[in-house]
Amino acid sequence: MTKAEIVAEISKKTGIPRAEVLTTVEAFTETIKTALVKGEEGVYLRGFGSFVLKTRAKKIGRIISNNTSIEIPEHKIVSFKPAKEFSEEVKNK
Repeated sequence: MTKAEIVAEISKKTGIPRAEVLTTVEAFTETIKTALVKGEEGVYLRGFGSFVLKTRAKKIGRIISNNTSIEIPEHKIVSFKPAKEFSEEVKNK
């Protein structure tokens, strides 16, 4: 499902014009991104899930074409962990 499809579905269900729904969805996603970039531990949406930052440890990688090793520094990644109820719903479908 794309962002456009999400906007259309919300607009259809609520009767709110698509332009307003699009603005709201974009503001929502931007707020999550901003919080995580600023270093918030996570964004928690009860009943849906959590967007959390995880730290990947430093490791050695290989460039196969050159047969050389490179060091990949420690870095953060964004991870999504679905809420228990959400996971159960998906499993039971």
